[in-house]
Amino acid sequence: MKILLHACCAPCLMAPYKNLSEIHDITVFWYNPNIQPYREYLRRLHAFREYTQKIGAKVIEDLSYPLEDWLYKASILSRKSNVLRCRFCYADRLFKTAKKAKDLGMDTFTTTLLLAPYQKHEMVKEIGKITASRVGIKFYYEDMRKWFDESEKMARNAGIYRQGYCGCVFSEADRYWRDKI
Repeated sequence: MKILLHACCAPCLMAPYKNLSEIHDITVFWYNPNIQPYREYLRRLHAFREYTQKIGAKVIEDLSYPLEDWLYKASILSRKSNVLRCRFCYADRLFKTAKKAKDLGMDTFTTTLLLAPYQKHEMVKEIGKITASRVGIKFYYEDMRKWFDESEKMARNAGIYRQGYCGCVFSEADRYWRDKI
């Protein structure tokens, strides 16, 4: 099966790619306008490129970075609820992935957002299914959390940059600032 695998970062890509590519034809897709600040985005993109080149993965990059638009929408939603902000972010990335997968004639799409235990797993799964229905392509669901420890170990062993927060400035604040006040 041809799968377009959205990658949120290199560490989260490692075990899912390794395991899925054993039985599927995987193309990796980079689209992450949520990552801020921009220097952090570049650092993660560099780690992603370093890893995907090392393993010889087929890669498609969408480097669009609509910072003002993304922050505007996310900040409005964040005032109401962190859940709404995350929902917007997941939906944005999964829609772009689904659309790209359909345009490329892939069988299905999925995301490494299903790997990390601190992501809103059920929300990602739900949005994946809704997006698939709207775009007209299948969403490949696998509970990738079973590979989280493997991915972390692979990243450490490879010396790949491992970030300390999900991506947006709001998640950075949640991780480093709010609990320190």
